[in-house]
Amino acid sequence: MRNPEPSDGRVTRADRLSATEVADVTALARAAGDADGADPFDEHVLLRLRDPDAPAVHLTARADDGTLVGYAHLDTTDKTAGIGVELVVHPAYRRRGTGRELARAVLAAADGPLRAWAHGDHPSAAALAVDLGLHRARVLWQLRRPLTAPVPDPVLPDGVTLRAYRPGTDDEEWLALNARAFAEHPEQGRWSAADLRVRLDEPWFDAEGFLLAVDGSTGRLLGYHWTKVHERPGSARIGEVYVLGVDPSAHRGGLGRALTAAGLAYLRDRRGLDRVMLYVDESNTSAVALYERLGFARWSAHVNYQST
Repeated sequence: MRNPEPSDGRVTRADRLSATEVADVTALARAAGDADGADPFDEHVLLRLRDPDAPAVHLTARADDGTLVGYAHLDTTDKTAGIGVELVVHPAYRRRGTGRELARAVLAAADGPLRAWAHGDHPSAAALAVDLGLHRARVLWQLRRPLTAPVPDPVLPDGVTLRAYRPGTDDEEWLALNARAFAEHPEQGRWSAADLRVRLDEPWFDAEGFLLAVDGSTGRLLGYHWTKVHERPGSARIGEVYVLGVDPSAHRGGLGRALTAAGLAYLRDRRGLDRVMLYVDESNTSAVALYERLGFARWSAHVNYQST
């Protein structure tokens, strides 16, 4: 239900958005991403925007002429773990107090601890976080490398083969493997069948680019490299190491390196791309070291701020 009265003057609260409002938010996010060099929302928020049943609080700020100038998304799925917050202000309407207005509305709407992402580690986001009493809790690096540079050959462990993902057939086993591979990860290891299905249904999904490492004698899944291609009008195509996971029982055998190399070769040779990116936690030093040995370098940072 929409709150009949705007909160904090220009900010209005709703628990769902109309299709027109979703389009306005998407256009706002695109304008901010083009100006800042980093999209203001992660994939999780963009998927939830299109799901009318996803539990969320939507805070919108509009100019007098009705233009959407700011938006904040509160993910209330798990209030114990913290309410996820992502906020954006239109580049043409910044430095007018809209960000702080939205932030105050976030505090008023939240009934639990906050987890707020600042994509691109923008200085204004850091200043706003300090004013809100949030502390810098986690840093996610975006790394990039050119695919025009040599890609090492994928040397798989003995008895391991690669094959493409089979939607509907591999789902259950992959979810179990993903949970083991990311048991300590705050988001990835908690994926449900619904989380997987919504991504398998995305236009960008490419089963051939979802590589599975399989034990040749038992058929058991040991690891995977899920690749993705970003295509946006007016922007150059870029590949992504979307998710890379290895079963803990298969660690230290070189499988992670081989899967990474196989996915890079696929993006270069089969998808015709000349650059690739990935995201990795700054604290995951072993993964950062692996990617740097494979030619990746730091491109940008995304910072998670949390309330105490």
